[in-house]
Amino acid sequence: MSLNAHLETLKRKHQEMSDAVELAQRAPGIDDLEVATMKKEKLRLKEEITRLSS
Repeated sequence: MSLNAHLETLKRKHQEMSDAVELAQRAPGIDDLEVATMKKEKLRLKEEITRLSS
């Protein structure tokens, strides 16, 4: 897989995680720990994108 393809995959996963976090935060009775875990994964993806882009 080329670097550009890998970056695009990471960006897509980051957007999907962002959407999932937003939906989870609006859902009644969602577990705060689950949302925090999702946010950590989203941040990890963003850091990886930043690292590979520079």
